[in-house]
Amino acid sequence: MNVPLIDLNIINREIYAEIKDKIEEMIFTSAFVSGKQIEKFEAEFAKYLGVRHCLAVSTGTAALELALMSLDIKEGDEVIIPTNSFIAAAEAVSRVGAKPVFAEIEEETYNIDANQVEKLITKRTKVIVPVHLYGQTAAMDKLKELAKKYKISLIEDACQAHGALYKNVKAGALGNLGCFSFYPSKNLGAWGEGGLVSTNNSKLADKIKILRDHGAIQKYHHELIGSNFRLIELQGLVLSAKLKHLDEWNERRRQAAALYNQLLKDSAIVTPKELPERKHVYYVYVIRSKMRDALQKFLTGQGIGTGIHFPIPLHLQKAYQYLNYKLGDFPVAERVTQEILSLPLYPGITAEQVKFVAEKIKEFHSA
Repeated sequence: MNVPLIDLNIINREIYAEIKDKIEEMIFTSAFVSGKQIEKFEAEFAKYLGVRHCLAVSTGTAALELALMSLDIKEGDEVIIPTNSFIAAAEAVSRVGAKPVFAEIEEETYNIDANQVEKLITKRTKVIVPVHLYGQTAAMDKLKELAKKYKISLIEDACQAHGALYKNVKAGALGNLGCFSFYPSKNLGAWGEGGLVSTNNSKLADKIKILRDHGAIQKYHHELIGSNFRLIELQGLVLSAKLKHLDEWNERRRQAAALYNQLLKDSAIVTPKELPERKHVYYVYVIRSKMRDALQKFLTGQGIGTGIHFPIPLHLQKAYQYLNYKLGDFPVAERVTQEILSLPLYPGITAEQVKFVAEKIKEFHSA
């Protein structure tokens, strides 16, 4: 049996019939960039999140950069981010000229360890960026407490957490700003690149709206130095159609994760832990094994797709060696990244496929 890490065709087929006529209409009206479909999706996603404003942009990385720009983050400022993450948040900090300050992670959730953040705050700290990793939110109450105490901002990196909940509030509605990626593999994925910034702050929303379109409040009248961060109309159409199914697809992910948890509970691997008052939406299902590399090779040989999210902590990336971090600075993240392995999980995965993967994992560890 072949079990891919992800199969996008299943959900794309579900929506194609809904939008194919609208795609043709878009083609023959030549309405391709930042029009009615984008505005429609922005309104729908704002309602879904329970926020006042959503601004669609070209990528999740662009969303993070624009969020920082809207807060006037610049050279000399510091931004705290977890070291176990995709590089996008760190890149966005660097691109606005600020300094990324890396933080340790929780061993249970792999999210930023909120109890380790306060010691990193200096007079130059302007923002904390919790990354809601793998589909589960970070410890937002503690981070909100620190943000209020030190008068700094919270930008949620919710790029892996579409529909995740923290105390019944959706990811992206918990901080000053929320940032989403609509990369095709995400729980809510476009047909290409896409991103979005969410906020309840009208002033920040207005600024992002200008910055994403070359700093122009109207065509050829440029008030700020921005760039082209616009999202094309096709993605608005696709995302609106997919948003109607997001909660259902997330529930399918959760059911598959629950089956993995049940089947692997007595095995040699560590399964994901969903904390109380949080709803995990399992962008990826991440286990830990002391023999990760050998296990991955074995599963590949059995026709099972796997991934590693992410193999090298940010503080040890070559791109950030100028910050002078060293091996041993974040022992939890360094240990975890040597053990984590993402198993196949997507809305259309079958119980038989999950059982096959679990059986092969137990077979490997019992050999």
